This record gives sequence, C-alpha cells and structure tokens, in this order.
Amino acid sequence: MKRSLAALILVLAAGTLHAQDLAKVCHATSSYDLTVQSDRMVFDRDTPAPTRVVLSPGMLQTDGRSVPLSYEDQDRLDLFQRDLRALMPRVKAIAQQGVGVTLQLVRDESGSLNLDADTQAELNRRLAAHSAELRQRIADSQSTHDWHGDAADRYANEIVSDIAPLFISALGQQAVSAAMSGDLQQAAALRDRASNLAGSFQPRLQRRLQVLRPEIQALCPDIQRLSALQAGIRASNGRQLNLVLIGQ
Repeated sequence: MKRSLAALILVLAAGTLHAQDLAKVCHATSSYDLTVQSDRMVFDRDTPAPTRVVLSPGMLQTDGRSVPLSYEDQDRLDLFQRDLRALMPRVKAIAQQGVGVTLQLVRDESGSLNLDADTQAELNRRLAAHSAELRQRIADSQSTHDWHGDAADRYANEIVSDIAPLFISALGQQAVSAAMSGDLQQAAALRDRASNLAGSFQPRLQRRLQVLRPEIQALCPDIQRLSALQAGIRASNGRQLNLVLIGQ
C-alpha cells in the first residue's frame, strides 16, 4: 500500500505534465532543467557543456561567458523567452487538472474498501489539505528542480506518511474483526483486496490521466515553435544550444 501511494504522489509531484508525457505526446525532450526568474531564464544540466545557459532580453550567456548575437538571433531568443513564459500557465493548468483527477481516484478507491465513516471523513480532510498545498506549490513553482529527485521524494514521503496509516489501520481492523469472528475467508479477502489495490493503482491512474492527453497535445505546436526559434544558435563553446529537441 505504501509503495502504491508513493507512486501516486510521485505522479502528483511531477505535476502530471512531466518530461515523459511531452516526449510521448509531442516528441519533445530537453536535457536541461529550467528556472524562470523575473528578468531571465536559467537552463542547467550536469553534462555536457554548456551546463548553464542564461537568457535575458537581448542577451545569451553560456557557462559564464557572453555570446555575441546578431539582431536576428536576439529577436529569435526574445521570442523564445516570451513564448516560453506564455506556455507556463497552460502547463500549470494541466498539472492542476491532474491533481484533481488523481485525488478523485484515491477517493473512489477508498470507497471500495468499506472504510468506516470517521476514517473516510478523516481521509477526505487530509486529501483536501494535501490537494490545496499541492495546488499552491504548482502555482508558486518557477523551476523544474521542484518536481524531481530528492525534493519530490521528500514531498511524496510526507503525504504517504500522512495518508497510508489510515488505509492500513482500517483494513487491519476489518481483517482482525473478521478473523476474531471466525470468518477467515473474509480476512483473506481483505488481504487480497489490499494487495490488488496496491498492485493495480498505478495502471488505473494512468488510464484516468489520459483525459489530459488532448490538452497536452495542444501544447505541441508551441513547443515545436520553441525548438525552431532556438535552432542553430550556438553556445560560447560552438555547440548548438538545443534547449528543446523535437523527435530525438
């Protein structure tokens, strides 16, 4: 159960619209993380060089060195930044919808476990609190660093530690009650139900999230435009920027 919930929260923590979605639907990839600031955009990665690309109006800097730009390239990169900023609210809106879809599935699944009224009410309260917090995190986030690695793991573990005990305790109490009454078949059925829920939750979640696919597809032309705008522009080491790649 804990592993299943952890997988759920990692999907949430990725804001639903993660790199795999864009790669599958839009055939778009990037080896960079992105941090958006009021006056600039910072792209960073571990390897290869350039490992840090900074864009601001009329300026390109890679690995600490300014790159001379023609007027045409300045215009293209300025359009790139404008379009990318315009894309962010749409990405966040899809992520917000993903939160709603996912938490509704948790509620639906809990309904199949015959939780007592108090446990169900407490679960709903905790889900609402985590939903509000997660939605706020998505709204406030300005960096892809917020949604992977240790940061995502810590957030996932926080939510799992809060929600999982409710499921485990409720199912445990039902199983104990069934066993004490001599209904070993019911106790075994509860065990199997918990096992099946944990094992099949992620596939069911992925099926429900397909409702977001058309909205992700609607992003593809704009992402392709981003790729075209930065195509051919080179870093200080002579390599092409390739901040966004299509069909790679």
